[in-house]
Amino acid sequence: MSTPGHHTPLIDRLPKVRGKLREGAQLSKVTWFQVGGPADVLFRPADEADLAGFLKNKPADMAVTVIGVGSNLLVRDGGIRGVVIRLGRPFTDAVLKDGDIHVGAGALDLNVAQTAQQSGIAGLEFLSGIPGTIGGALRMNAGAYGTEIKDVLVSATAIDGKGGLHTVTPDDMDLSYRHCGVPDDWIFTSAVLRGTSGDPDEIANRMAEIQDTRAGSQPIKSRTGGSTFANPTPDRAWELIDAAGCRGLTIGGAQMSPHHCNFMINLGTATAFDLEQLGDEVKKRVKDHSGVDLRWEIRRIGERLGHSIIGKDA
Repeated sequence: MSTPGHHTPLIDRLPKVRGKLREGAQLSKVTWFQVGGPADVLFRPADEADLAGFLKNKPADMAVTVIGVGSNLLVRDGGIRGVVIRLGRPFTDAVLKDGDIHVGAGALDLNVAQTAQQSGIAGLEFLSGIPGTIGGALRMNAGAYGTEIKDVLVSATAIDGKGGLHTVTPDDMDLSYRHCGVPDDWIFTSAVLRGTSGDPDEIANRMAEIQDTRAGSQPIKSRTGGSTFANPTPDRAWELIDAAGCRGLTIGGAQMSPHHCNFMINLGTATAFDLEQLGDEVKKRVKDHSGVDLRWEIRRIGERLGHSIIGKDA
């Protein structure tokens, strides 16, 4: 019980769960940029029912943030208040059932592509070129090499902020280029994906081509977050960035990759502030040069040190 003048620790206000709760979890260890402050509490649910029960019974005023493997994510240096949810092993299955691939939202895109290949299902090869999880792919309608998640999606399951379960089709989700229209507080837990019958060897060859293309055009061995900005129709973001003189542009320990100038990289000493300042400077220079207002594709969340600015577009 708390006493006058003292606050009950956040973790003591949380409902009972079967999964794991950890205070002060260092999120820099789970993001590809390897920057950012801690989460007040990190929750790894045991299964879908555990997650639903938590959301239903948590205090109404408690902030909840969901992250995947942190491949397209910038966590600010002040960390994230409230509870951060990360779907772990119980949400990583990828199996063939009735001709479709049934996947957990925590499954890596590459693993799903490999499962489809081994099952003789073509059309999901593009996932091998997307770093991240299926949950993240659903949330942003991720795509590569001419295909988007909406093109292979049959249905998705999500839990809303009050613990309610929903099963939706692509038409329900308002999917468009790097956009998903479901409410922000929904957490995807699984999906059903559909391809076409194919030869496993031919599918494997296509996946190998994708990997070779990625290795040749992207700084995949660097601390990066994937594409920094979405392509503004009909232009390509990297061409606008290059034309504005931002290839190799550096602020602190952050740099626009000389290899692919729509990729920010952590040179080893970058803070989240360095990276965000760099992105904002690139946006300004592109706007001044071409008149195009680039839109962040990297999700930015948490608090800046010394500030209280929270949100993916803050």
